[in-house]
Amino acid sequence: MSHTPSPLSDAGAEFDRQVRNLVTRDYPALSGLDAEKFEALVAPLRAEAVALAAAPDTSYDLDAGRIPFLLVVARDVVPIEETMPRTTLHGGRLPGFVDRSFEPGALERFVATEETEAGGLSAYLLYGVERGEEFCGAVPETAMAAIAGRGRTLLTIEEGVALITHFPEALVKNKCFSLGGSRCGDRRVPAIWISKKAPKLGWCWAGNPHTWLGMASAAGRRTPAAGA
Repeated sequence: MSHTPSPLSDAGAEFDRQVRNLVTRDYPALSGLDAEKFEALVAPLRAEAVALAAAPDTSYDLDAGRIPFLLVVARDVVPIEETMPRTTLHGGRLPGFVDRSFEPGALERFVATEETEAGGLSAYLLYGVERGEEFCGAVPETAMAAIAGRGRTLLTIEEGVALITHFPEALVKNKCFSLGGSRCGDRRVPAIWISKKAPKLGWCWAGNPHTWLGMASAAGRRTPAAGA
């Protein structure tokens, strides 16, 4: 189920595809911007995407859940409650949804951890992304510690949504993923998996392993270069 051509063969074209992907999903209107202003918000990141194509931390193997980079728009620009319904499974039509296990007001408390340094970012690139299926069946807190030990960063909720928005093929049965980069101060860890033939944003306990749920991570994040 390869996504062709490889994003690394023309990173600029891949960046443009991801921008169009967000525009067609009404991100500009949802952010309160017209398409031109929205594209101006993310345009400075294009040069970073091109530079990342040659970085040692980036590779592309969609079957293995490895993506070189993702264009991420944070919730302060477009809320998660609006971005999840604009996801689908690969080849599917049913919209993604936020699980009812998030009690009223809970989702907004799941924010980027200090370790991710993603708080306050509005639009940026996440690079060296891995779905993390090697951690399927592992205790989430053990997986998170292993990822930290490798010098990698855990994905936030917004980044998980970006992954399945730009690469819906990455979400497949028995290879779903937790998003340990967003926490709310308790034992819950957000995750995206498949339910009712659609992507679902839910959560699992940090001490409970699931054979079908890994832990997503990335090499890092890039913002526009100074003066861009």
